[in-house]
Amino acid sequence: MRSWPTPTVPTVPGPSVPLRLYDTSDAAVRPVNPGAVAGMYVCGITPYDATHLGHAATYLAFDLVNRVLRDNGHEVHYVQNVTDVDDPLFERAERDGIDWRDLGARETDLFREDMEALRVIPPRDYIGAVESVGEVVDYVGKLLDNGSAYVVDDAEFPDVYYRSDATEQFGYESGYDRATMETFFAERGGDPERPGKRDSIDPILWRAERPGEPSWPSPQGPGRPGWHIECAAIAANRLGATFDIQGGGSDLIFPHHEYSAAHVEAATGERRFARHYVHAAMIGLDGEKMSKSRGNLVFVSKLRRSGVDPAAIRLGLFEGHYRQDRPWSDEVLQRALARLDLWRRAFRASSGPDGDEVIARVRRYLADDLDTPHALAAIDAWAEKAVTVGGPDTGAPAAVATAIDALLGVPAAA
Repeated sequence: MRSWPTPTVPTVPGPSVPLRLYDTSDAAVRPVNPGAVAGMYVCGITPYDATHLGHAATYLAFDLVNRVLRDNGHEVHYVQNVTDVDDPLFERAERDGIDWRDLGARETDLFREDMEALRVIPPRDYIGAVESVGEVVDYVGKLLDNGSAYVVDDAEFPDVYYRSDATEQFGYESGYDRATMETFFAERGGDPERPGKRDSIDPILWRAERPGEPSWPSPQGPGRPGWHIECAAIAANRLGATFDIQGGGSDLIFPHHEYSAAHVEAATGERRFARHYVHAAMIGLDGEKMSKSRGNLVFVSKLRRSGVDPAAIRLGLFEGHYRQDRPWSDEVLQRALARLDLWRRAFRASSGPDGDEVIARVRRYLADDLDTPHALAAIDAWAEKAVTVGGPDTGAPAAVATAIDALLGVPAAA
């Protein structure tokens, strides 16, 4: 599957600052210590609707991670999936009278357009579930062979399930107790009442063919992949059984990230799938989480069509910390537009305060678990002085503009 064009990312002079990120499994901010190549997997969309601001906030958070790692001289091997075969896609396609493949292709194209407009650095590997079915089949076979999976006793639908007790460390990624796991499993795509399962929270690996559903051949019979094993196979086959960062929204902590990690650990014997599990918080509207079920979505494409500069969308979402649930509103957008106007007027000034000093501060803030609120405030203070009183540094406006473009993805001009 093709990705989207890569934006120009300037090189920023001066010393960079090593990245530290909050790790969900350890409940602490820890250094990210990649080698020359940093491996990062971020879960992608299920393409049955357009990109909303909750999606955008997640992908922008990991775009910052990508940019800070690059600023530190690392090559970033970024992998992202597209769940282009799943129940929500089939349901929306049936509702709208469109082939599920056409719906998936249309919404994936719109997602690419939104990411390009937002200047998100694209993944090196952008992989659809459909094109990775063979990889999933291989992984399911490994888990069956080593006893980590089983087939339910159902002659009509012999689904394959993963044993939740297959690894001793299961549960370390989320840290949730059993009751919380059961609640989220039921709410987030699980099937706790499925007859024949050994444990109510065992997740499906291979769904046997049902009438009217797409299917692919496998040694276990025709069927299609489960959700968690899809990401497990795609990530491990490109980044290895252990890599630097697994990322996504906070609603993926359990069951999705817990199980995708467990699948690979059970198949390979590794103790820890990702060195960092990093999760972005939710975006709300009118006091509620932004979600399709609530019908309270704000779409990136609609904002763009209304004439909103995508850089203002970035700044509006960066106003709060990526791990903080936060609202979107007209007031947030207006503050972002005013901030963008101030910055761009400062970038056009003939001089300003010390550019090296504010760039160093921005680097420090971003390297400290993506502290965008303090980074934005530092730039605001510099820009206010640049447009009102100027300063001794004639090279500051151009230098700061370059740094903000590279580190925050906000260009000096629309």
